[in-house]
Amino acid sequence: MISGVEITAMASKGLGIGKVDGKVYFVEGAVPGDTVNVRVTTDKKKYAEGEIAELITASAHRTEPVCEHFGTCGGCKWQHIQYSEQLQYKTQIVEDALIRIGKLTIPEVKPITGSRSDYFYRNKLEFSFTDRRWLTQAEIDGGQEYDRRGVGFHVPGSFMMVLDVKKCWLQGDPSNAIRLAVRDFAIANDYTFFNIKTQEGLLRTMMIRTTSIGEIMVLVMFTTQDDEKIDALLGHLREQFPQITSLQYVINNKRNDTIYDLPTYVHSGKDHIVEQLGDYKFKVNPKSFFQTNSDQARVLYDVAKEFADLKPTDVVYDLYTGVGSIALYVSGLCKNVVGIEQVEAAIEDAKENAELNGVTNCAFYAGDVRMVLKPEFIAANGRPDVVITDPPRAGMHEDVVKTLLELAAPRIVYVSCNPATQARDLELLAAKYDIKKIQPVDMFPQTTHIENVAVLELR
Repeated sequence: MISGVEITAMASKGLGIGKVDGKVYFVEGAVPGDTVNVRVTTDKKKYAEGEIAELITASAHRTEPVCEHFGTCGGCKWQHIQYSEQLQYKTQIVEDALIRIGKLTIPEVKPITGSRSDYFYRNKLEFSFTDRRWLTQAEIDGGQEYDRRGVGFHVPGSFMMVLDVKKCWLQGDPSNAIRLAVRDFAIANDYTFFNIKTQEGLLRTMMIRTTSIGEIMVLVMFTTQDDEKIDALLGHLREQFPQITSLQYVINNKRNDTIYDLPTYVHSGKDHIVEQLGDYKFKVNPKSFFQTNSDQARVLYDVAKEFADLKPTDVVYDLYTGVGSIALYVSGLCKNVVGIEQVEAAIEDAKENAELNGVTNCAFYAGDVRMVLKPEFIAANGRPDVVITDPPRAGMHEDVVKTLLELAAPRIVYVSCNPATQARDLELLAAKYDIKKIQPVDMFPQTTHIENVAVLELR
């Protein structure tokens, strides 16, 4: 154990940073301003990782977590930090990534745009059923036999265990009530819950999606087609929550939980729900990718639109377009938008969303961006005046970056959910581009995740 470590900064993964005799310590759960004794879990020559063995002096930036599951669940690791300070740390994490990883000379990073709601902001949650729920220390000490069925989130670092969640602070009403109603009905009627090791148990997962205009989707995953039990459970849900817009189920007996290769069945209501961002509506089905914080998605897209500085004659390429949300959001300001996305189902959603909104100047193509973005494609669709790119956490493939350098569009707007990979890509793009503006946006309060938008101009 290392005694008296003063925590002075926050690392990109949300670990507190302290130094003792020139050695850096990354400490889980520590906050700048803390003084702690550290139980070392990983020890290297120049740095070590660990956890708090004893909190000697608490930082003034600490606050009491609101969730009873904090510390076990792992979903909201920053609940013990005041939200205003979370925003400061996230701004600093973006700066550090661009300067230290990207070795970039950058303009001042604008203060991060915080979320209007720092709890109950998510529009989608996925829960797992289990017949081996996580036991509290009090239950273990009690030495009794307990009903181990539960529904909630996997405990970090545990393959088998799922935390039975009593109240989740991430998704607003009626999410908690729906989850508890399913659990209670299933237990009362002796349904079997999934065992991840044996791959047995009728109830496997549940997805709840909500929209800002009041629509609700519930999708329950079963392992077998037990029509009587499926209809009884979903019928109970329909009666208890008539406000559910789309009630669906899926049968999955594979060894993974993905639904993208499986048919979904409508028990009642529609096969989709509708979300609205600004003037645009979006159909969201069970397999759709959509930003999980609707309020902040609008803020994020407004930043991207502002940075794009579009003109009526501009051709825009929207790379990694998903369901076309950014493409449609900017479509009214330019000549046309070309969206590219690897997931074919997302492209079908994008086309439906364009039709839903009466947008006729967007074209969507399915395929890997690095394979689609070829000279013949550019010749057919026109050279872009602006490229908007919103890649996954891994960032852009190096071949895509090379193509963008060859393409030499006057402006690139790079939307990222991972400042580290964004910094790596921006370092490569710096061969021809200068970074003009940087704006972080907080999509996920109480977590270490950050969205960042940078605009680049061709030299």
